[in-house]
Amino acid sequence: QVQLVESGGGLVQTGGSLRLSCAASGSGFSINDMGWYRQAPGNQRELVAAITSGGSTNYADSVKGRFTIARDNAKNTVYLQMNSLKPEDTGVYYCNAWAFIPVIHPPRREYWGRGTQVTVSS
Repeated sequence: QVQLVESGGGLVQTGGSLRLSCAASGSGFSINDMGWYRQAPGNQRELVAAITSGGSTNYADSVKGRFTIARDNAKNTVYLQMNSLKPEDTGVYYCNAWAFIPVIHPPRREYWGRGTQVTVSS
């Protein structure tokens, strides 16, 4: 089916930047919406940013103006450029994707990556 593999997390100081990447692999699928979620200890998983296959984007209010989501449809890859990072951005960042796989039922399914840790020190 579809596997999502994230990369690019790490430790950074307040005000620093990181770029996350997530590549979808497999066969016989097409990727629709993609996005990034994050989960801090003790908190629920929350949407950070999302992007449709047509390039329309949506951001959490807390990251608007600092984060940018982009995708390369030819590579089935989504990116999250994170600038001006704050300690409250710390958490595990998960890649999310909705895939269309015509040979299975239902053909539209949601997939998650395993997550990558982002830690912003004060």
